[in-house]
Amino acid sequence: MDLKEAIELIGQMMAISAITAPKSKGENFVTVEFITGKKLRKIGEAMIERGKKASDPFYIRDGESILKSDALLLIGIKDAKPVGLNCGGCGFERCIRKEEVKEMRDFRAPVCMFRILDMGIAIGSAVKTASIHNIDNRIMYRAAVVARELGYTDSDIVMGIPLSVSGKSIYFDRKVPEVK
Repeated sequence: MDLKEAIELIGQMMAISAITAPKSKGENFVTVEFITGKKLRKIGEAMIERGKKASDPFYIRDGESILKSDALLLIGIKDAKPVGLNCGGCGFERCIRKEEVKEMRDFRAPVCMFRILDMGIAIGSAVKTASIHNIDNRIMYRAAVVARELGYTDSDIVMGIPLSVSGKSIYFDRKVPEVK
């Protein structure tokens, strides 16, 4: 087995960790996608381009990190039904209805806060699996936004976890470039 195969195997194990993580009411709305190769490169390049157009150095920095990464695991939620507690955590006095969910700036929202917690627990389970196997990783909002824009996921809300194997974590001591 070479490193590429090992990273893909551990990425699959991370996906299993996310899928099997505990969920509210035992209902699963968590989605996972594993990205490598040309799609990964396209995400990194699109992030850098977006950063340059918007004068946002963080998109550039994160895009450069994606270009150095070996893979990207996307974990999100899709079509999540509210738990039904009318808790107000989503910003509504009663549980949100399907017709109230709409495309916002980067994601589709509002979403039941318990479903967001489910996604967070799934992400935590996945990065735990990466850590156990010594795969460097970082949870990235910007990579997920661009992956969603490119159509690599249809999740309503999503986060990305890039993966890397190298002598020193590429996600540590990252410099924020100056944007002109």
